[in-house]
Amino acid sequence: MILYLYRITLEVFVYAFVLCLFFGLIICIIHFYQYCQKYRKLSEVKENLPIFPNKFPDSSSQIELLYQEMLWNLQKIRTEEITSQQAKTQDMLDYYSTWAHQIKIPISVMRLILQLEDTKEHKELSNELFRIEQYVEMVLSYIRLDESSSDFIFQEHSLDSIIRQSIRKYAPSFIRKKLRLSYAGTDQIVLTDEKWLSFIIEQLLSNAIKYTDQGEIKIEVDQHQVLTITDTGIGIASEDLPRIFERGFTGYNGHSEKTSTGIGLYLCKRAADKLCCSIQISSVVGKGTTVSLDLYKSPLVPE
Repeated sequence: MILYLYRITLEVFVYAFVLCLFFGLIICIIHFYQYCQKYRKLSEVKENLPIFPNKFPDSSSQIELLYQEMLWNLQKIRTEEITSQQAKTQDMLDYYSTWAHQIKIPISVMRLILQLEDTKEHKELSNELFRIEQYVEMVLSYIRLDESSSDFIFQEHSLDSIIRQSIRKYAPSFIRKKLRLSYAGTDQIVLTDEKWLSFIIEQLLSNAIKYTDQGEIKIEVDQHQVLTITDTGIGIASEDLPRIFERGFTGYNGHSEKTSTGIGLYLCKRAADKLCCSIQISSVVGKGTTVSLDLYKSPLVPE
């Protein structure tokens, strides 16, 4: 309008317009490039969350700088809260670990006292004391599973030796409930952590004995290193099978027994995952349960 009022020729008007358009286009390209760079940087920050970035994209906007400062302050508060919570959790785990180790001393003393007399009452008390000891071991295992993987030591072990050790531990329970045990032995050598594999087998035997009132418990190992424990107990309802490895889940039979904690199979599953083993359970109500533990690992070939 100004050019028109001053009666500037059309040629000058078009020249000024094209010149402004050219410089405006250059400015837009520069701003678009800066926008793309900032977007790419923020996308990288988003992909790497929850790791907080050491530096945000440079910005000349005071509002963006204010937002970045707010994020840094929130990150500082979050870090302090996480550190505080981790310290409290570690203190609690240390306390439970110390308690579990200390409680073993009176348990051992009570066991020695009960062995002085061979009476029916003392046998029942010894059995209950054995259960207490297993629950203490479960607490320790629960704590160790949340610790670093340094607790696992993988070596080649005789599977037969590990199984027989677990059987000897539960021999009094077999005798007390008058259950038959079928195990022919095995010559398989497995690459595993002996302590944690023993824990899994003992938990599976404990469950088999607990839910079997008569009949037998059969332990088998095939040539593919699949360990199978089969009982003739009360079984597990089909609708409960998908959830048996959940923490705290007891199912119908667990409710009826009133002593199930829903922790044993949960710990077995977690320990099996740490050992890179698969565990599967099939069951028929009133006929029994079969637990399969696949221990096979491909041999390591050096490059």
